[in-house]
Amino acid sequence: MKPRRSILSVPGHVAKMHGKAAESEADVIMLDLEDSVPPEAKEAARRQVIESLTAIDWHDKTVTVRINSLDTPFAYRDLVDVVEAAGAKIDAVVVPKVNHPGDIHCVDRLLDGIEQACGYSIIGIEASIETAEGLSDVTAIARASKRLRSLVFGIADYSASVGARLVSLSGHGENEAEIYPGHRWHFAVSRMVMAAKANGLLAIDAPYGHFKDSEGLQRSAVMAGALGCDGKWAIHPSQLATINRVFSPTEEDIRRAITILEAAEAAARNRRGAVAVEGRMVDQATVRLARRLYDQARHLGLISQEGAPKQ
Repeated sequence: MKPRRSILSVPGHVAKMHGKAAESEADVIMLDLEDSVPPEAKEAARRQVIESLTAIDWHDKTVTVRINSLDTPFAYRDLVDVVEAAGAKIDAVVVPKVNHPGDIHCVDRLLDGIEQACGYSIIGIEASIETAEGLSDVTAIARASKRLRSLVFGIADYSASVGARLVSLSGHGENEAEIYPGHRWHFAVSRMVMAAKANGLLAIDAPYGHFKDSEGLQRSAVMAGALGCDGKWAIHPSQLATINRVFSPTEEDIRRAITILEAAEAAARNRRGAVAVEGRMVDQATVRLARRLYDQARHLGLISQEGAPKQ
């Protein structure tokens, strides 16, 4: 999969934002039909998303569409109308408030039929874990479909579902240090990350709501990366540079990965089972991590033709 360092959420009914998003630094553009669209604008948002998907040059970006949750009267029409009309341009459907693997099964089967009818290639699914119920069943959710690409943490709805104290206007990660001595959502994010990685999926962190607080965004992104997240949602283009920087391999990271991979290749040539780097043993899990980091750096253009990190 292509990197998903930054996912820019764009309201589906606001056409002027779509073209700007296509030219932004985001790895993924998520055209939103859910929270950012008022109920009276849902039908107009579908029509606008279809128009934007088919008319705009999205370059090499990953493009996703977030449908409404399955317990609303909007979700089935989101899937049928938008995917039938523009499925060739959609990399994945984002399903909010996933509480049970059956939610994924439902979307999976609907996509089966649409793809068969329209001749589309396989469209992925991204599942948002936003409730206590969803987190309690997250392992089964992560195994629910071969279409799954990532699990996404939804901080605001999760906070509401467990009755956590609201400490900011947006409910998206600000002011947490004022009431909790550490990462308030450490367990929830780690639990989601574990389920994602055990099933070969990416793990994506929730957005940081105060888009003018660059230091807070930096702290939030660094913490998410430390817990194993591969990227983070953004609610404003000004957040993209920070998020991309945090979730991109550094020159030091790339050099370390190259050293590990070269040692592993040398061990294989000499038929040695053990891999040693600078007097320390390196296990195969570390070799796999090094390969993944190197592949990501190459995809991002951070490695020269000679195979070394670009200066």
